Amino acid sequence: MATQESVAHEARLRAQNIGGIDETTIELESGITVLAGRNATNRTSLLQAFMAALGGSSASLKADAEEGYAELELDDQTYTRTLKRTGNTVVTDGEPYLDDPELADLYAFLLESNPARRAVTTEDDLREIILRPVDTDEIEREISRLTDEKNEISNELDRLDSLKNDLPSLEQQRTDLEGKIEDKRDELEAVKAAIEEAEANADTQQEGQDELEEKLSELRERRSALEDVRFDLETERESLSALREERDDLEAEQEDLPALDSLDREEVDAEIDRLQRQSQSIDGVISQLQSIVQFNEEMLEGSHPEIRQLLADDDIESTDQAITDQLVDDGAETVRCWTCGSQVQRSEIEETIDRLREHQETKLSERDDLESQIESLRSERREIDQTRQRHERVDRRLDSVTDEIEQRETRLDDLTDRREELESEIDDLETEAAELEAEADDDTEDDDEESLLELNRRANELEFSLGRLERDLETTTDDIEDIESALEDETQLEQRRDEIRDELEELRTRIDRIEREAVESFNEHMDAVLEVLEYQNIDRIWIERVGKTVREGRRKVEQTAFDLHIVRSTADGSTYEDTIDHLSESEREVTGLIFGLAGYLVHEVYEEVPFMLLDSLEALDSNRIAALVEYFESHTDFLVVALLPEDAAALDDEYDRVTEI
Repeated sequence: MATQESVAHEARLRAQNIGGIDETTIELESGITVLAGRNATNRTSLLQAFMAALGGSSASLKADAEEGYAELELDDQTYTRTLKRTGNTVVTDGEPYLDDPELADLYAFLLESNPARRAVTTEDDLREIILRPVDTDEIEREISRLTDEKNEISNELDRLDSLKNDLPSLEQQRTDLEGKIEDKRDELEAVKAAIEEAEANADTQQEGQDELEEKLSELRERRSALEDVRFDLETERESLSALREERDDLEAEQEDLPALDSLDREEVDAEIDRLQRQSQSIDGVISQLQSIVQFNEEMLEGSHPEIRQLLADDDIESTDQAITDQLVDDGAETVRCWTCGSQVQRSEIEETIDRLREHQETKLSERDDLESQIESLRSERREIDQTRQRHERVDRRLDSVTDEIEQRETRLDDLTDRREELESEIDDLETEAAELEAEADDDTEDDDEESLLELNRRANELEFSLGRLERDLETTTDDIEDIESALEDETQLEQRRDEIRDELEELRTRIDRIEREAVESFNEHMDAVLEVLEYQNIDRIWIERVGKTVREGRRKVEQTAFDLHIVRSTADGSTYEDTIDHLSESEREVTGLIFGLAGYLVHEVYEEVPFMLLDSLEALDSNRIAALVEYFESHTDFLVVALLPEDAAALDDEYDRVTEI
């Protein structure tokens, strides 16, 4: 991953009633800005103000305020976020830096509760954290759409290849037909000449000859009509056969689809609603716990003078005595409880705060589990909707095909009846014509000559044959022209298929690429940071991509997972693999931060937002904090980090410091 180039920027942040802040303004330049101070001195609140102005979703309104805002001036642009209390909720408005804060919330705002950072601490699904901003469902839908289009193009190209192979035989067939047509026309002309000669030699039997000619003409019309009916019958049978095959395929597809009565979408919707309400309830508990912990920390450090004044004893003799001294006795391990006024062990309050933090962590894990269940149910709901749509499509097409089959069967019956009717009429006409011809022959001296009826029969047969040949020639010519026209699109189709292959390759490898780059980035930076921080008993912390089978809705799919490995060495130089739960708090925090940095670099968050925020680094010693902060500096324009005074002292004096908020 490339290190971000350093470009000088200036910024100013104004905040009012954010977190525990009444009102403040700070100015900073690009690079490292250290928020130095004890706990409960609004350092985290200031980070919340930054997040609010940048568009993050974690800012909170001061408990005793109805409205608040955060305003960030950056590169001659001003970005704002307002917060307003409405009943039991806080409504946000304004025009912050980011329209969509997801990437920044996941990988740039690396506070203690950050999901990427916590994923290592709580042993969550690391792959899910990395892929959370990626709409995998949309990718799968696009892959499915492009695959269908590619298959259609491939089928069309296969058809064109087949047609291309057929072209020489069709051209030969056209040549043969043209020759046969020419021969038939010559033969027909000869027969017509014989008919004219026979008619010219007719004598006084003109009246009978006219009647015979009329019968022969009517016979020709009936035979022509019969030929048309036979052609229509052949066409209808072919169409009917194709429709019946399609109906069989549709019925088979319908049989393979899950039964609709097994797809209870309302039940899934209800479960999603229930889990979402449960998640929202947990969010409320988490928010309350955060406020309680923050309040008690501030009280423990003595940062609420107004409240302390209310709790002060009425009989305090010296009003000059500092309020803090009334509540906190530095020489003893007791404090005055701000709920009952009695003296209690400081350690007891600290233990209570620790338990509250642990409970908050538990609730955060519960919420993450609920979100995972909700996402799984949403996937199941999408499958239900897709199955219902397939049912509707198949049912509609099956109804349409069934109706068309019935119509064509009726048409086939009508054509069959018409064929039989014409055949009967032709038989009758041939009988009548034969009788008329026999009468004419009685008056004819030359019995060796071919009769006029026979000549007309031959002429009819030749005309039928000629008509069929001409229709065959027309069909063959149309086929050749269709092939030649279709082949004109072959190059364009091949180009489009190549484009789709490239698009599919990119889509199919996008998730793989993100996973691979995330793992490579984490492993690379983890190796570098471990070397910089000099953890002597850790040889390596690295992520391995492994395959596993997971359930998505009703089906099982193959998916990759991220396995975190810890390799340690003993005093004698041998190595062994350790488990995550054996990492020290310091090692866990560093691992979580580097995992967040990997996501930051893989998703190129530095292109979206020029800030990275850090806090809660107390688990590391001062020198390691300084080395880690300096390591992170090279990847962002602004790095704002909240530190205790003794930890801030380990950083170079050239870095900006904010000590009063």
